[in-house]
Amino acid sequence: MADWEIIKKLIQIVKEEEISGLAIEENGVKYEVRREAGGVMPTPISSPNPHPYTPAIAETVDDGLLAITSPMVGTFYRAASPESPPFVEPGTEVEPGKVVCIIEAMKLFNEIEAEIRGKVVKLLVENGQPVEYGQKLMLIKKA
Repeated sequence: MADWEIIKKLIQIVKEEEISGLAIEENGVKYEVRREAGGVMPTPISSPNPHPYTPAIAETVDDGLLAITSPMVGTFYRAASPESPPFVEPGTEVEPGKVVCIIEAMKLFNEIEAEIRGKVVKLLVENGQPVEYGQKLMLIKKA
């Protein structure tokens, strides 16, 4: 799995130094950041694990519910494929380790797992919608 702190630092260096790009290798993973016409874009070179299981982040919201938030920027998918049933629906019971969605980031499909036990109350993102780091994906009522 990519180390987002390394990527953030590379993006900052490319922006501050106004260079066209920068690449490094850290623990067997190559990171490259290039300046594109629209801004700075991280580009994956290689990863020892192309389909990592990514834990979701749980964040408390007002109603005593917990929000599962996106651990990365990418595209939200409710199912493994268009023909597959969604991982969760409102009312689905989840427990730590259960895959709740997929976030596609830079051509890698990252399965997002719940970190808490509870029941899905509401989905906040539509299938195929782009999501930002930290964006709330769904609300869970903790069991």
